[in-house]
Amino acid sequence: MWRVKSLDAILATAEKKSLHRSLGPVQLTLLGIGGIIGTGIFVLTAEAAQKAGPGMMLSFVIAGAVCAVAALCYAELASMVPVAGSAYTYSYAVLGEFFAWLVGWALILEYAVAASAVAVGWSGYVVGLLEHLLHIDIPDMLTAGPYAGGIVNLPAVLISLLVTWLLVMGTKESATVNGFLVAIKITALAAFIFLAVPVMKMENFHPFAPLATAGIIGAGASIFFAYVGFDAVSTAAEETRNPQVNVPIGLIGSLVICTIFYLLVAAGAIGSYGAQPVFGLAGEVLSPGSVELAARCKDLTAAGGMPLVCSKEALAHVLREIGHPAIGNLLGLAAGLALPSVILMMIYGQTRIFFVMSRDGLLPSVLSKVHPKYKTPHIVTMVTGGIVLVAAAFFPVGKLADISNSGTLFAFLMVAIAVMMLRIKDPGRKRPFKTPFVWVVAPLAIIGCLVLFMFLPPMAKWLLPIWAAIGLVFYFAYGFRKSHVGRGLRGEVHELDEDAPGTGVAPMPGAPAPGSPEERS
Repeated sequence: MWRVKSLDAILATAEKKSLHRSLGPVQLTLLGIGGIIGTGIFVLTAEAAQKAGPGMMLSFVIAGAVCAVAALCYAELASMVPVAGSAYTYSYAVLGEFFAWLVGWALILEYAVAASAVAVGWSGYVVGLLEHLLHIDIPDMLTAGPYAGGIVNLPAVLISLLVTWLLVMGTKESATVNGFLVAIKITALAAFIFLAVPVMKMENFHPFAPLATAGIIGAGASIFFAYVGFDAVSTAAEETRNPQVNVPIGLIGSLVICTIFYLLVAAGAIGSYGAQPVFGLAGEVLSPGSVELAARCKDLTAAGGMPLVCSKEALAHVLREIGHPAIGNLLGLAAGLALPSVILMMIYGQTRIFFVMSRDGLLPSVLSKVHPKYKTPHIVTMVTGGIVLVAAAFFPVGKLADISNSGTLFAFLMVAIAVMMLRIKDPGRKRPFKTPFVWVVAPLAIIGCLVLFMFLPPMAKWLLPIWAAIGLVFYFAYGFRKSHVGRGLRGEVHELDEDAPGTGVAPMPGAPAPGSPEERS
């Protein structure tokens, strides 16, 4: 289980199917912004306020800094191994199959659960838009799961089904559509800043940290979700002109721009409307998304004025409350139009992780089957869509974001370890982009990921090892025996199709030749 899939074997496919280098620093930066801005800022602002109050501004900085050092580590491996598979592929090449499986299994928490979180966030904005614009009142039991006092989040289920169907049918986002959606999101946030920042009241910033440092770091652990998506820049390294310069510009540029936007949005929301946490009747801190908080929010709203932490469409709600209801509705419309593209990207990413793991033999080969008509991996797409649908139906956005963050933090930590190990194991290999000050940056990424993980809610922290244990049962029951690399080491031919890269290990004497009748049988 410690066997590795050599970099040369992984790169064999990329060399056969190399991509044209056409992206410059501006395109990379816009790609990163499009991947980053989503549910994190449109929805989780309310979740962060419940944990940190006005101190959530520092939470954005902390989460952004951890992402920045992790992104620099990610970029080095992405420039060396510009192929599908993300952190799973990098781990396979450096740390071995066992850790690659753990990373791939954890990425389910990153992509699939994150897609569920975005679906729930989209639901909140669309339901609010229907209520305020068209005066259509959807019962609460159909817009929230049991954890928040409802039965099922029906709008989140419907958008998950729609996006899954589009991916099965083979619908692709063009660069023009992506650019248009990025423009919508940037315009919406710019409008919010323009209207909210000038009417800020300094008294709304006091007390700045009602739950002290623990609240700020805890909110940072949740807000980390708002930055996930920057890896779209690092995975485009193969298509980038002068990656040594342009990849770090795209990574850091998109993170800096989004951090500035996030800070201004947070400042506008806090200063214009207020963002103090809501406490229980006994003075206890209520968990975001809980039934207790939902009940308390109903009482406070009935008494006059909905606190920021009680809104499922935080930014639109703030604009309505400060005298701009029409612009608030437009912002809700912008979120409703733009967020489904993020769901699509995340489900797409998850299906490709499953697809690569299946091609490596670690998952059943049926998951890498391609539809004869639509030419898409339809089975794995429907499986992924089912996971997203169930999670979106029954869990609140904050819980899903925290669960997603646990998997993402683990994957980023493993990438930082892999960068340092590869510097030792293969120092002479060509690196189109090198992480600057790697022996400082990589340890900082590891420490940052560990600190944020420790401040996640208990359920999110415990779920990761439980999820890993479940994954290991699947691995030793199937993947360990069926692994293509493992079969090659045992003298069996693992190239089951012409595009599968070699292991770099010669078959044992007496093994059938690739493509021979004996091998096929």
